[in-house]
Amino acid sequence: MFDLDYALSLLPILAQGLLVTVQATILGMLLALLLGLLLAIARRSRLRPLAWASAGWIEFVRSTPLLIQLYFLYYVLPETGLGMPALVTGILALGLHYSCYCAEVYRAGIEAVPRGQWEAAQSLGLRGPRLWWLVILPQAIPPQLPALGNYLIAMFKDTPLLSAITVMELLQIARISAAEQFSYLEPLTLVGLIFLLLSLIAAQGVRWLEARYAPVERTS
Repeated sequence: MFDLDYALSLLPILAQGLLVTVQATILGMLLALLLGLLLAIARRSRLRPLAWASAGWIEFVRSTPLLIQLYFLYYVLPETGLGMPALVTGILALGLHYSCYCAEVYRAGIEAVPRGQWEAAQSLGLRGPRLWWLVILPQAIPPQLPALGNYLIAMFKDTPLLSAITVMELLQIARISAAEQFSYLEPLTLVGLIFLLLSLIAAQGVRWLEARYAPVERTS
């Protein structure tokens, strides 16, 4: 039977794990958005080695499991003298992994910008960062917000993998509490409900952003 009193007593300690989970998600997504944009731009570079290296890195990361990448960064990389705290390693792994998915989303948005927009901006003397910042990205990113939002939710649900490198996130704390009391129903139920609730809230936030920044359709 579900013990409500026991479940309520777990809320304070689960809140600590939730804070770590949210922190890892937000920082990991910010890193993914930034690195993904750089990878997408690099993939369109006229420098063939840079474009090939970017494309190769994207395919490599997308084709290997996030869990293996976590293990490599946390257990193998320190042997080269580049050890990091567990949470920092987890954020880095999430950011690197999802940056490659975000890069493909950015690429789809960039390629959807009409060629005439590029030519018109260049005819006005816009080049380099100004061309991207003022003309291309404002048209390329808004239509891709739903896809980027989906990856945010997916990253949030992938944070339990950080327990594999000793990060005390939400699920890890629930598992420890369950093992101490020999009762798994209440902790795991609460964790599932928390993930469900926050995922639904995030989905609503993505829909709001989509409606807020949706491209305006022109009528003739």
